[in-house]
Amino acid sequence: MKVVFLFIIMTLGCQNVAISSEKPVNFIQTSTDFIEAVISDENVDNYISLFAHANLDQMEGQLANDIQKITFWVNVYNGYIQYFLRNHPEWYNDRSSFFKADRIQMGGKNISFEDIEHGILRRSQHPWLLGYARKWFPSKFEKRFRVSSVDYRIHFVLNCGAASCPSVRILDIDKTENQLQEATKEYITKTSQYDAIKNEITVTPLFSWFRGDFGGRKGVKKIVSGIISFPGEKFDLIYSDYDWTLDLNNIQTQ
Repeated sequence: MKVVFLFIIMTLGCQNVAISSEKPVNFIQTSTDFIEAVISDENVDNYISLFAHANLDQMEGQLANDIQKITFWVNVYNGYIQYFLRNHPEWYNDRSSFFKADRIQMGGKNISFEDIEHGILRRSQHPWLLGYARKWFPSKFEKRFRVSSVDYRIHFVLNCGAASCPSVRILDIDKTENQLQEATKEYITKTSQYDAIKNEITVTPLFSWFRGDFGGRKGVKKIVSGIISFPGEKFDLIYSDYDWTLDLNNIQTQ
């Protein structure tokens, strides 16, 4: 009888452990808390462990629409950029390898910054084809979590650590739509300059690198003219240089 009783107690104990390990996690809120903790120089080991062991079925269920996906993945991207480069700034010396390396653990999968940016947030766009061609063989993980359509405003909230990048913002699911709008207006205003004599406007090279995401050159002009005030309807576009100097202090906390 003692043996049977002990077996029952052990069985119930194992069941309790299993139940607690499957406790639902609010992944979107966790991504917000994660980047906030990174910026505040707090210990984030618990967040990293949570992401690494995430239940992907739960996560997929919570990332049901594009705003939810953008909120989660932009926070994860920006948070890990800050985390890695604050601890290993030398990794930035080889940016190509840094962005391609599968250093982010998510639900038992190892993914890269390129996977998040081009695969998930840009819906499997090829990194070097200007937003006009998708990858032929995206991963199952990518197809499972990518957005349903590309929102060009993600380019104004993603921060890769460079001085010319848009500011880091802590996306809040209840405010994400407004934050995307504010970030787009702020960055375009900051990086655009109109020359009345030449009738040309100098804009960020992001508009060139990802021109397909913006609807081509015509789309870029429409977006810029909706934010920058200048006379006339016709003007030339000039793309500025990009400052790749490492800057981890470009943070918008409001």
